[in-house]
Amino acid sequence: MFKKTVAVLILATLISVLLISVYENKFDQTTWKVYPSKRYKMRKDIIESDLLIGKTKQEVIRLLGEPEVSNLTGKDHLIYSLGEVPSFFDSEEEQLVVIFEDDLASKVIYAEE
Repeated sequence: MFKKTVAVLILATLISVLLISVYENKFDQTTWKVYPSKRYKMRKDIIESDLLIGKTKQEVIRLLGEPEVSNLTGKDHLIYSLGEVPSFFDSEEEQLVVIFEDDLASKVIYAEE
């Protein structure tokens, strides 16, 4: 009985890792620009790798392309559409927000629209 339980737990873990990897990709500039509706797959890598931190606005725009028009006020920022994450429920489109301080990217977050 113990061996079956351990086997089921290992199998469940492997399936979970596989499913997570299907929805997450490393950042690829070409994929980002050609398939904007699939950008959500790269959001975690962009944020966790600090890919944009310390870059100027122009460097971020060269890397990610032209940002969306923003109606947010407050801190200096750029917004990029990430597309809609597949869901069983209605999902909102997600956005990547790059916040600048002293003309350099200081924080990158994602939010639902």
